[in-house]
Amino acid sequence: MPETRASIRYLRTSPSKVREVLGLIRGREIDDARERLRYCERGPAGDVLKLLDSAVANAESNDNLPEDELFVARAYADEGPTLKRWRPRARGRGTRIRKRTSHVTIIVSRFSDDELERRRRREAATGPARRRLRRPTRRRRAREVERAEEVDRELEGAEEAEEHDHEHEELVDADELEEVGAADEEADEADEDGEDVALADVPDVGDDAVPLGQAEPAAPAKKAPAKKKAPATKKPTKKATTAKKPTAKKAKSTKKTTKKKKDT
Repeated sequence: MPETRASIRYLRTSPSKVREVLGLIRGREIDDARERLRYCERGPAGDVLKLLDSAVANAESNDNLPEDELFVARAYADEGPTLKRWRPRARGRGTRIRKRTSHVTIIVSRFSDDELERRRRREAATGPARRRLRRPTRRRRAREVERAEEVDRELEGAEEAEEHDHEHEELVDADELEEVGAADEEADEADEDGEDVALADVPDVGDDAVPLGQAEPAAPAKKAPAKKKAPATKKPTKKATTAKKPTAKKAKSTKKTTKKKKDT
């Protein structure tokens, strides 16, 4: 089967750390491998994901292989050159720092015809293959709760809309009945007015009818109604107020009497 590869050289990560990430995607489909790398918390996962995308792009452009029929056939990491540095330590000593590098290679390949046929039959019989369920995390639980709340809100909104439409239809029916009743009442009133007008046009013939050719006697003059006298309005009577006499100059009068007594 045709194989397509992509490699990255001199990656500033030790091969042992990269191999732990490559073990997650080896032998997996492209979609499954991408999902695993996307949610992996290891440091080299981002570089490995870019390398996987590069390998898939090479297969599509160079070998005309669709992405749905590809899987990770091989993935390995070789050791590259090590950069040596020194770190000073106590008592004049120095320790070596080894900054390791690695060469990473990913090879993607197409499924065999028998495997593709078996997958197609399984999908046609049972639908698309479901992925393995993972233990729900806090974030996933929160998302599920939010989705459930959104679904409940949508259902409540649909029920409220249906109730509103039903009430609107009832109001429309009531308005139509009122309009029909009002129209019937107006028609009946118009018929009654027409009958009254027709009867008013016909003159009444009785004993006091004046024969033709004679003038009608003059009607007696109506007396003007007597004007009613306005009722006499009583003027409000003022209450008699007893004016108190001022009691002033009492002390002066007593003084004058005492002087007169002394003179005598």
